[in-house]
Amino acid sequence: MRVLAAMSGGVDSAVAAARAVDAGHEVVGVHLALSAKPGTLRTGSRGCCTVEDSHDARRAADIMGIPFYVWDFAERFTEEVVETFVGEYAAGRTPNPCVTCNEKIKFEALLDKAMALGFDAVVTGHYARLSVVDGVPELRRSADEGKDQSYVLASLTPEQLRHAMFPLGGSRKPDVRAEAERRGLSVANKPDSHDICFIPDGDTKKFLESKLGQSPGELVDAETGAVLGRHTGVHGFTVGQRKGLGIEAPAPDGRPRYVLSLEPVSGTVKVGSAAQLGVREIRADRPIWPSERPLDGPVECTVQVRAHGGIADAVAEVDGDQVRVQLREPLSGVAPGQVAVLYRPDAGGDLVLGSAKIAATS
Repeated sequence: MRVLAAMSGGVDSAVAAARAVDAGHEVVGVHLALSAKPGTLRTGSRGCCTVEDSHDARRAADIMGIPFYVWDFAERFTEEVVETFVGEYAAGRTPNPCVTCNEKIKFEALLDKAMALGFDAVVTGHYARLSVVDGVPELRRSADEGKDQSYVLASLTPEQLRHAMFPLGGSRKPDVRAEAERRGLSVANKPDSHDICFIPDGDTKKFLESKLGQSPGELVDAETGAVLGRHTGVHGFTVGQRKGLGIEAPAPDGRPRYVLSLEPVSGTVKVGSAAQLGVREIRADRPIWPSERPLDGPVECTVQVRAHGGIADAVAEVDGDQVRVQLREPLSGVAPGQVAVLYRPDAGGDLVLGSAKIAATS
């Protein structure tokens, strides 16, 4: 096949591209310029998609002997990912920008352009297993559970998955680094990127305040209604947060307080105990079924609400245009705006049943 390899400048995408070459595909490498300020450089594991990263990707492509291009997606990235991120926080929700980036940039904007140019598929360095049986995609967790990225890919449509390739799904990260070393790729020991790529210093609150300004409000005890402190904006909080609340006096029982809910219109941040944080039911909108098989009645499954952690046994079913998920045990830190991904144990590894955006919890 003629495939486009998305090369971020890291070790995973470089090895994925090299494996596609080894498999006999006609491979072209492309680096996505996503920053409106391309002079910004990575610092250690902070940030990604910088000028330094594009140079690393080009060197890897040169070693493989494949054509390489840089495509400017900065404007699209700002509109689809950064502005959505800011808007969701302003509305009191907690988004995952990596999910949005995969959905809107790598497997919508990039894939659309690739298909228009005659490519058959897009290759990435994601850790997830993907097979297409009789035209039906099946997305599963990767062999390396610690690096599994099926969660951030679960919002892709069946058609997008039909034109995706994840060569690293059956590999473990140490083996990928060792392979990069054998291939002579200079990125073999490059640190993985962490945090949100467009907030390289990791200070999300400061970033949001620079975009949204200050909107003072109150921190209120959810049980008594007592005002416990003031804040500069609900966008500085997320459900489940414990540190940095700015509560002026300790709770009567001396135990920590957590953010329970956000009310952006009134500017109220409600806080309470860890026991009050537990969620037993999730209602989620915009379900996507990667294998084109919506749930047929109540289904035993596991649900994951964060990219790393937040997993519980559950029973899920379609309820109108929503998915209703009943948890077997309470789960903490579940926030509107997050994505709920449903999995089912399968002989080939945990199979992604579907995903939906969390609208409400109880």
